[in-house]
Amino acid sequence: MKHGFIKVCTATPNVKVADTAYNTEAIIKNIKEASTVGVKLIVFPELSVTGYTCADLFAQDILLKSAEASVKKILENTASFDLVSVIGAPVIAEGSVYNCACIICRGKLYGIVPKSKLSNRFYEGRFASAPTGTKTIEYAGQSCCFCKDLIFACHNMPSFTFCVEIGDTLSSVKLINGANIIVNPSASNEIVGRAEKRRMLISAGSAALNCGYIYVNAGEGESTTDLVFSGHSIIAENGKILTESKLFSGDTAVTEIDADMLASERRNKGNNNCEGINSMIISFDLEMNDTVLTRNINSSPFIPSGKRECNARCEEILAMQASGLKKRIAHTRCSGAVVGISGGLDSCLALLVTVCAMDSLGRPRTDIHAITMPCFGTTKRTKSNAEILCNELGVKFSVVDITKAVRVHMRDIGQSEDCYDVTYENCQARERTQVLMDIANRTGGLVIGTGDLSELALGWATYNGDHMSMYGVNGSVPKTLVRHIVRYYADTTKNPELAKVLYDILDTPVSPELLPAKDGEIAQKTEDIVGPYELHDFYLYYLVRYGFTPAKIFRMACHAFDGQYDRSTIKKWLVIFMRRFFMQQFKRSCIPDGPKVGSVSLSPRGDFNMPSDAAAVLWVAEAELL
Repeated sequence: MKHGFIKVCTATPNVKVADTAYNTEAIIKNIKEASTVGVKLIVFPELSVTGYTCADLFAQDILLKSAEASVKKILENTASFDLVSVIGAPVIAEGSVYNCACIICRGKLYGIVPKSKLSNRFYEGRFASAPTGTKTIEYAGQSCCFCKDLIFACHNMPSFTFCVEIGDTLSSVKLINGANIIVNPSASNEIVGRAEKRRMLISAGSAALNCGYIYVNAGEGESTTDLVFSGHSIIAENGKILTESKLFSGDTAVTEIDADMLASERRNKGNNNCEGINSMIISFDLEMNDTVLTRNINSSPFIPSGKRECNARCEEILAMQASGLKKRIAHTRCSGAVVGISGGLDSCLALLVTVCAMDSLGRPRTDIHAITMPCFGTTKRTKSNAEILCNELGVKFSVVDITKAVRVHMRDIGQSEDCYDVTYENCQARERTQVLMDIANRTGGLVIGTGDLSELALGWATYNGDHMSMYGVNGSVPKTLVRHIVRYYADTTKNPELAKVLYDILDTPVSPELLPAKDGEIAQKTEDIVGPYELHDFYLYYLVRYGFTPAKIFRMACHAFDGQYDRSTIKKWLVIFMRRFFMQQFKRSCIPDGPKVGSVSLSPRGDFNMPSDAAAVLWVAEAELL
């Protein structure tokens, strides 16, 4: 349960219709097995104690009393287990019979939730619809709340809150207020196509409400007089299906729901407005312990899994970048665009975006002026790739060697060429920006920025050097995604020579090329200095998107990058990331405009606001103690 992860489970035991003793033993067995693997919330199907298809037998007093005795036996036999169980049973209350879910934890009956919307398909007229208000009833030897609007909250883990809706409704918007997880014990017969519809509804419902959703369906053993039940169970989280059971298998579905993430998401989106909702909150306690993670945590959270989904995302982002630039070019009525091209990934993507924008405007690509500016660290490979790329794209290309200008500047300020410090590097970066800005002024053009989101997060940019432009098209695209977009362009272009140079750019180490080359090869590799971008992008996503603590990010990274990076390496770069992220905010406070393309952006104009002098001590201290 630490760091907000709750191990949850669905269970669809093989039932015998109306044989409560048999069903009770199966339920107890499932609870015991779930407890041994650390499950904290287990959910059984609708009317699981009796079986859903008892029909008119639900009017028989002997069945109803037997069901109550079964719930009492479950309470007694699971009192030593540290988990919450949601069990379906018919309950008599104030002279009526209700289709209910009983919430049990450590031998205590915490509440009974009656079904609100009865189905006409399954002859549920024998049950009464849930009454309004909260009542206290005696059931299974205990007093408990009886109400359709109960919310159950873990006292020692505030984000672990859940409510219950019974049946295939996904409509209890009022119930979700204050609850991060919806539990849905159901009994939906199977017909062709229903499973896919179920997946779609649960995925969409959990996304719309920013919640976890645990759906468990009746299965084997139910009467097949007219219907068949598959036991299809689904666990979803914020629009994503985490796991599901195979139809007609009787399998359990086990995974972890990130309750802290759901709480953060709902706070950020304002989905916790409980105005006008009279839900009663019932608290329970569970032991706080580590949850063994089995769910998949994507090591590249900015990148969709699957080739098809990734290509679609790349195409969409490229279109968004180009659309933003198109508007800026049209609005400023500039004569063209000026792009500094280095032969690296970021400038390559910026140029591709600019080409798309010009094509969309119906303007010639020669309105794009691509300039490469070699100096001390430029290699033949990147210089050659820059020229080939521009020629294949049909843009105007020129070379402005800045070596002499930088040497004059170094001499003027007393900087030795033998001192490879930050001044040595930044003299080159600022000279390049000056060249671009002045050429743009002379030609009436617009300087297109090349810096990406990952560089902004780390402050890996020269202030008033590559840090500055007139429009930054890559400002909300992380480095890991830049690579995928360029690869997508290479994979889909019909120009084989263009594809060839793009693939070579993809194979070139990321480098600002500000230190002299060694034997003609790049001497300065960015990731050797600031760390692997795939780690930093992971840290960035979970810090900004959900506000996770360094300890939780570390744990997730260890799971996501297991076998790729060891714990000490992950910790080392996490500490550096936290320190740099705070120290470099002043650079982000004055970045140029640029299109927002994803859920994480560091623009100071509304996306992420942080004082430039905010202390990093809390975040760095926690990371260092890991």
